[in-house]
Amino acid sequence: MDILIKETLESAKKKIIDAKTAADLDKVYLEIFGKSGKLARLTKQIGNINIEKRSSFGQSVNTIKKEIEEDFEKKRIALSAKRSGKSIDITAPGQKSRIGHLHLVTQAMIEIIDIFKKLGFTLQSYPEVEWDWYAFEALNMPKDHPARDDWETFFIKFNQRPHLGGQVLTPHTSNGQVREMERVKKPPIRMLNISRCYRRQIDISHTPMFHQFEGLLIDKNVSIPHLKGIFDFFISSFFGPQRKSRLRPYHFRFTEPSFEVDVTCSVCMGRGCRLCKDGWLELGGAGMI
Repeated sequence: MDILIKETLESAKKKIIDAKTAADLDKVYLEIFGKSGKLARLTKQIGNINIEKRSSFGQSVNTIKKEIEEDFEKKRIALSAKRSGKSIDITAPGQKSRIGHLHLVTQAMIEIIDIFKKLGFTLQSYPEVEWDWYAFEALNMPKDHPARDDWETFFIKFNQRPHLGGQVLTPHTSNGQVREMERVKKPPIRMLNISRCYRRQIDISHTPMFHQFEGLLIDKNVSIPHLKGIFDFFISSFFGPQRKSRLRPYHFRFTEPSFEVDVTCSVCMGRGCRLCKDGWLELGGAGMI
C-alpha cells in the first residue's frame, strides 16, 4: 500500500507540473480530487487493509492529500502571475467582427423596390391597422363576403366610426389602392406597396403574418398588354430570364377583368414535377381596377 500511495503522489505532482494553463490545472484537480479521482479510489482501499494498519494508511493518505493541495495552490499562483504579467501589443490589429447579412425577406423587398422603380413606381406605405371601409367596403367586399368572417380576419375591438366601421389588421395590401387614390386624386398613379398582412390561417403553407407587395397603375391608354408586360419584366428581373409568366382568368371583387399570375416552376422549368404538378406556380392576383 505504501507503494500505491507513493505512486499516487508522484503522478499527481507530475501532472501539476505539466499543466500549462488554469484549464489544464482544473482537469488535473478533477482527476485527483473528483468523486472518481485517484484519492477517492485510494481511500476505498482502506476496507482491504488489516485493522492494525488502517490508521497509519489513513494518515498517509491525508498527508499526501495535503501536500498535493499545497502544490495545486502554488501552481495556481504561478499561472495567475504568468497570465497577469503577459504584455499586450496595443499596435496589433483587433479581431474583426462577424459580418451579418440581411434577412431573406428584406433582401427580396429591396430587389422588388429596385425593379419597380425602373418602371416609374414609387414606394408608399399605409396603415397595418386599418378601417373596415378601406379593407373591405371600398374594395367591393360586402358584409357577407367570406374574407370578413371572424375565422379569416383579425378584428380589433375599437370604437367604430359611422362611415369607416371597425378596425382590422390588414388582410391584404389592397387597402393601399383606395388610400393612394384618395391621396393623389387624379392620374397618373404608379404606386408600389410592400407591407405585412395578417390572416387567421396557419398550416404548412400559411402563417398568421406574411408579406405582400402590390402595384397600382392608373393612367390614360393603359390596358391588359401593359399589365402583362410589367409582370414579364418583373419575373425576368427577379427570378431570371429563363422563367415565364402567364395570366389565368380569375375573379376578384375589385378588378374586372381579373387574373391569377403564374410563373414557371424553378425545379422543372415548366415541364411538370412533384412540386408544381403542371409546370406552373401561383404568384399572385391582378386585374383592371
